[in-house]
Amino acid sequence: MSVEPFSALACPLDGNPLKPDSASWRCQAGHSFDVARQGYINLLPVQNKRSRHPGDSKEMVAARQRFLNAGYYRPVADAISRAVLKDAADESTALSCLDAGCGEGYYLRQLAAASRDQGLGLEVIGLDISKWATLAAAKQDKRPRWVVGSNASLPVLPGSLDRVMCVFGFPVYSEFARVLKPGGLLVKADAGPDHLRELREIIYPSLKPEKPPEAEAPDGFSMAATDTLRFPLTLESPAAIADLLAMTPHFFRAPAEGREKAAQLETLTVTVDVRLTRLERVLQIVM
Repeated sequence: MSVEPFSALACPLDGNPLKPDSASWRCQAGHSFDVARQGYINLLPVQNKRSRHPGDSKEMVAARQRFLNAGYYRPVADAISRAVLKDAADESTALSCLDAGCGEGYYLRQLAAASRDQGLGLEVIGLDISKWATLAAAKQDKRPRWVVGSNASLPVLPGSLDRVMCVFGFPVYSEFARVLKPGGLLVKADAGPDHLRELREIIYPSLKPEKPPEAEAPDGFSMAATDTLRFPLTLESPAAIADLLAMTPHFFRAPAEGREKAAQLETLTVTVDVRLTRLERVLQIVM
């Protein structure tokens, strides 16, 4: 079975279906969006941007690409792929999946490899608000549909997806519920309380109390399953440590003194602590 680009796109200006037209996508109202030469589509209207270049910077994306391609988070990617593909063995048609906040596409590429091993077809779309992230993703794999866009207003038609992934991202549950089919699954990966604790203890004067996990499923969803993935990770070079820090929000949140301490490290062992949640899209009945 093959990996194909997802095509049920919606115009970010009026919500109408977008149709491919040569090297662009158009809606019936005449709004047109060009396909970049690298293969991605920018569906983030200027009026929806909060800055000139929202999302991760070019440097953050490059650091994440080096770190993830080195295989350090492969156990996380494998666990996410299992959660996404669970119960999909009987699907007679390709499974449609959105990675909401895809970064440079690592987790979608690993999902594609896992689906191939299971003989499953995929229709995939990776979306990120960062142009640099989407560009890096498109350069590494031409098969998915890569889109610059926002989770706050997904350029996807209602009820068109079987799965949504949100990996260390910013979930917008109302939008995820809108684009998922009834019975579709949202798979979330979030940092657990001990995630990268050893690094955080070095770069911060003190650690803030961790927020408890959500006790109830958000509107439109029911809780399907939760799991925790924990393992030690040893980084044996200053470059790997620098990439880990640079790809996280801690790089900007930590004081200069903390970043300097991290820069002096030759090796570091950290705890990877990831909370995986599967939420099922329910069909709400209005009384």
